[in-house]
Amino acid sequence: MTIDLAKVEATLLAAADAAAAHTLPLFRTTLAIDNKYTVGFDPVTEADRGAETVIRAIIARDFPDHAIIGEEWGSTGESDYCWIIDPVDGTRAFISGAPVWGTLIGFAHNGVAIAGLMSQPFIGETFLATPGSATYRRGGTTTAIQTSGQTELAPSRVFTTTPNLFKGEHWGKWEAIEAATRLQRFGMDCYGYALLAAGHADIVIEPRLNTYDIAALIPIIREAGGAIACWDGSEPTSGGDVVAAATPELLEKALALVNVS
Repeated sequence: MTIDLAKVEATLLAAADAAAAHTLPLFRTTLAIDNKYTVGFDPVTEADRGAETVIRAIIARDFPDHAIIGEEWGSTGESDYCWIIDPVDGTRAFISGAPVWGTLIGFAHNGVAIAGLMSQPFIGETFLATPGSATYRRGGTTTAIQTSGQTELAPSRVFTTTPNLFKGEHWGKWEAIEAATRLQRFGMDCYGYALLAAGHADIVIEPRLNTYDIAALIPIIREAGGAIACWDGSEPTSGGDVVAAATPELLEKALALVNVS
């Protein structure tokens, strides 16, 4: 079966537009916040649930035989082709009014993400990748993106959502990365990976990601010239402990660092 990549791209963009029509009216408003956890805090809102519903409807319309995995509504269908959705990645940012959340939609074949989109509709930015292409779209203009090309740890700019993610068994790994690099910034959620693909950061490292947290971002990084893997070097589409880097050389050095810490 040959997939129509132009149709995949059109579906990604249509789904992102549909999600934005649901999320934007709710952003920076007073809305109910539910907690998925009985211990701790994992927020979910009407924006998350409604956006995923409309994304699923568009995918089902365009590719009814494909599987879908979503953060809010689970898994449906069986196929070698799978769409992976996080309708609002960065819900904590969303409910705090910070425009670093995004809608993530990934497209995977045989367990490897090959196309993906990150949409930040409040800013009006879309990062999109299909095989052979990684682009940035804003204000009706589309431009190709590429990573910084950084190959060394010492000058690198590093993002993670919060160092608290590393507390416990992974704390030494964060300390090693922090000590080896020039600059660290926090609280970026999916936006940090997009900035890496566009050349504004060099490393993003986070533990315990789910597939819907990362699948959409993998093709954006790879098609822009970057590299991404789990800390053991394996394919990250299914999630796990993940590091992304501006180049394969920098990824190799970051992996060596976390695997001796």
